[in-house]
Amino acid sequence: SIERRLNRLLDSSDDHEILALVDVQGFDPKEITVTVKDGKVKVTAEHKEEHSTKRGKECNYRKMMKEISLPQGVSGDKVSYLL
Repeated sequence: SIERRLNRLLDSSDDHEILALVDVQGFDPKEITVTVKDGKVKVTAEHKEEHSTKRGKECNYRKMMKEISLPQGVSGDKVSYLL
């Protein structure tokens, strides 16, 4: 479950300084982008799939974006993330 995975992550973190957890379930890691700019961490994920049906072509599209401000005094070059 997500809760068990979160607890394992927290237990394995050396410094326990976790800024945020973002649920990107349903997205492939290649579809996820994490950027740090202007004191903010931005997580975007985009998924698109097309398939043919008897009536024609269907397209499913999902996109999410989460932006988190870094705490004061935290440098963007010190930010790391784990998928």
